[in-house]
Parts: sequence; C-alpha cells; structure tokens
Amino acid sequence: MVPMAGLLTAATVGFAGLYAVDVRLTGGGARVGDGSWWNYVLFDPASITDAVPALGAMIAAVLGIVITVVSIVVQLSAARYPGVATMFLRDRTNIGVMGYYVMSCVGGVFLSMSLRAEFVPRTTVVFMMFATALGLVLMAPYFAYVFWFLEPTNIIARIRKEALQTMNDGSRSAKQDRCEQAQARVIDAMEELTDIVSNSISGKDKIIASRAVDALKDFTVDYVAGKGEASDSWFELGSGIRDNPDFVAMEAESRDDLVDRRTWVEWKAMRQYLGIYNEALSTMADINYLIAIDTRYLGEAAARARDHELIALVFRFMNSYMRSTLNAKNVRTAYNVLNQYRQLVEAMMREGLGREALRAVEHMKYYGHVSYDMKLSFVTETVAYDMGALCQVANDLKLDEEDKILEVFLELDRATSRRSEERALQGVRKAQVKLAAHYLMVDDRDKARKIFFDMESDPPERLEAIHAELKNVKTKDFWEIIDRGRNFEFMPQEQKDAMLRFFAWFDGADSVRSVRGG
Repeated sequence: MVPMAGLLTAATVGFAGLYAVDVRLTGGGARVGDGSWWNYVLFDPASITDAVPALGAMIAAVLGIVITVVSIVVQLSAARYPGVATMFLRDRTNIGVMGYYVMSCVGGVFLSMSLRAEFVPRTTVVFMMFATALGLVLMAPYFAYVFWFLEPTNIIARIRKEALQTMNDGSRSAKQDRCEQAQARVIDAMEELTDIVSNSISGKDKIIASRAVDALKDFTVDYVAGKGEASDSWFELGSGIRDNPDFVAMEAESRDDLVDRRTWVEWKAMRQYLGIYNEALSTMADINYLIAIDTRYLGEAAARARDHELIALVFRFMNSYMRSTLNAKNVRTAYNVLNQYRQLVEAMMREGLGREALRAVEHMKYYGHVSYDMKLSFVTETVAYDMGALCQVANDLKLDEEDKILEVFLELDRATSRRSEERALQGVRKAQVKLAAHYLMVDDRDKARKIFFDMESDPPERLEAIHAELKNVKTKDFWEIIDRGRNFEFMPQEQKDAMLRFFAWFDGADSVRSVRGG
C-alpha cells in the first residue's frame, strides 16, 4: 500500500500542478463556470466520447500485462517447487488484485455504453478514472509482491504455516472426513518440502535445502507440543494417507504399531529426513549434519513431552543415520552425527530419562564395535570420547543408571594383536583414562577403581604411550577447524593431576612397572 500511495500521490500532485497552470495562465479559450477546479469534472459529452471507452481498454491492457508476467513467473517457480500454482491461487492478495482488474474492466465496458448527448454520468466517469489510475499504480508494487511471494524461503515458510494450521484444525475435529482431509494435506506438505530439498541438493543450493529441512523440523516440533489436544481419530491412518507409498511399503503390523503408538506424523517426517539423508550423504554433507541436529531437537521436544514412544522412534532414526554413514564409510559425517547423538543423550539425562539414555549408550557401543570391525578407528575413538562424556554427565547428575552406563562404556574396548587396530584401542583407553581422572577429581574412587581393574592387564607399552600422549596435550583447541572445537585429549590441569594419580595405581602391577605417576 505504501508504494501505491506514493505513486498515486506523486502522479496526482504533478498533474494538479500542471493543470493549475493551465487554468490560471495558459488554458486558452472560453472558461466554463467560474474558473474553479470544478471545471475539470464538467465533462462535455461530445469531447469524452472516445476517452471513456479508452479507460476500459487501458485497464484491460494492464490486466493483460499483469497476467502475462505473473503466469510466466509462477510457471517457472512451479517447475521447481511443486504446489506453487495452487498456493498462488489460494492467496488472498493475488485473488484480490486479479478480481480488482476484472471488475474494473467490467465497469469500463458498462461505462462506455452509458453516454448520451444530453447526459454525462460524471460520478461514474470520475470513479472509473480513479479505478484506472489505481490499476496503473498497482502494477509495479504487485509485481514486487509476486516476486516476494515466489521467493523460495517464503514458499517454504508458507508451506509450513499452512500445514501447521491444517493440522491444528483437522486434528482437533471430531468429524472423520475433515480429519482425513487434514491428514492428506499434511502429508502433501511434508512431501512438498522434501521435493524442495531434493531439487535444491541437485542444484547445489544449500541455503534453500537447509531452510526446507528446518521447516520440516519446526512443523514437527510444533506438532509435538500440541499433540495432546488431538482427537483419537487423528492418530488413525485415514483413507487419504493409507495409500501413501511410505505407509504401503510397511508391514501391516508396523502400520498398526504407528497407530497404537500415535507416532505416524513424526514417523513420516523422519522418514522424509532419512531419504534426504541418504541422498545428501555423498553430495552435500552439511545437510546430513543439519538433519542430525533437527532430529535431536525433535527428540528433545519428545523428552519434554514425556512421549516415550516418540523418544524410541527418534533414536531408531538416529541409529539409521549412523548405519547409512558407516556403510558409506563417511568418517567426517559420522563424527558430526555422533556429536548430535551425544547431545541428545545428555538431554535425556537432564530430563531424568535415565533408561532411555542407557539404551542409547548401548547403541553407541554397538556402532563403536561396528566401526572398529570396519577399520574406521577414528569413529571408534569418537564414540569412546562421547561415551566418556556421557558417563561424566551421569556422574554429575547422580543418575540411577550411572553404574550401568559405566559398565557399557568399559565393554567398548576390544583386545587386539593387530598393529592396525591398536590405534583405535588406544583411543578408547584414553577416553577411559580421562573419565577415571574425572572420578578422582570429584573423589569418586570406586568408579575410578573399576576402570583401573579393566585396564590393569593391558600391555605396558600401550599404557606408556597413553600416559605420554595425554600428559603432553597443552591446548584445548584442535589444530584444525572442527564443529566440536575441542581437542578430545585435552584436560584441565586439575584433571591432568588426577590422571597422574590414576597412573600411580599401576606402580605395583606387573603390566606397567615402568610407568611412574606424580
């Protein structure tokens, strides 16, 4: 409205100024009436016979220009982003503008046939003049609105907003048909967002892909927050979604489980994530990190809502990400996904969900063993340090499951006689030594002793190497730029002093007689 008002004001003021000069100075000929501004609207029937039909023709020409430009732009956008044309035609502003031009054209047709030699419909002519002028000044701002409307980020935000509104209305309705219609539209919105991500990955457009991934997360997190208000009918697989390929491909028992656990919406959202994850694994790793982050957010929302079924589902998808990553032997992606995995487990601990955290730690141990067998030693080492960090959090929070989590951690290491696997085992032992130092630092000697008993039979040369490497780490910053930012092996001086006390326990052991602590 502001650009329109500015254009119309500028045109009106400019015309009024010029007309005033003509009225007062250069108009020429005989003046009608008293020479005031009313002269302008004292239209002469003989003089405006051609001008009046031209008003209708002009607004029709403007309508033709608008339709041509808009249709081309919308068609180009629709080729890349499915559903844009339907979204465009549902928008009230677009409908209002097109309706205005059509009504103005119709009014121009009626006006052109209303002139008589003895009668001039002056009010109608003035109104049509202003309608035509408004249509002219509307054209440029409307083009700007159309381009804004079709910006990919705005399309994504609109899909999310409409899907959420549809879900809120449909899920709380007691009418079965309305509920099923809402389900179908929600599924369509999720798949539209997925298509946008896939097209953006193909076009190497990371920004748009990231926005669409985040929109899927925002929608699902908002849904979880209001899930308790949904009717029972919402959690059934209605006729509008039962034939969706993702649900058809499932076993009947699995579909029934989704209904019983009330997780079909979240399952569908994360199923979209898993497809995107596999697609981006070899082409756009940043999307994989973002999917892991957004899945963690969904898990944290489930923890706040105490939705245990959803928590289990989130970890199943996180595990699937890890499986796909290890199969692709993508070490860097595994490193970043494990960072989100650890933070998700920490969130479970802080919410008092110790059993869920324990199960997740067991999964981490499993993937540590898998990466060990696949000779991905850095992944195994990353798992070890993350599990050690989780043991430390469990100790700080005094979780009931703390001892079991520690036991799982101590099962991560595997004896080896192969030199190629020694590095991975040393990494696991370093993480365990760091944890033991933490236990000593907080005066929890019993747990530190458990780690000691687990390590006391290790070869002396291995313990000597671990002792020397950990002792010589001076800075917390890793020598490369990494997302975590912190060197795994760094310990504050207080913890390092505790580590030296831990190694002193080995003085009497046969395996490490040469190792000396402080």
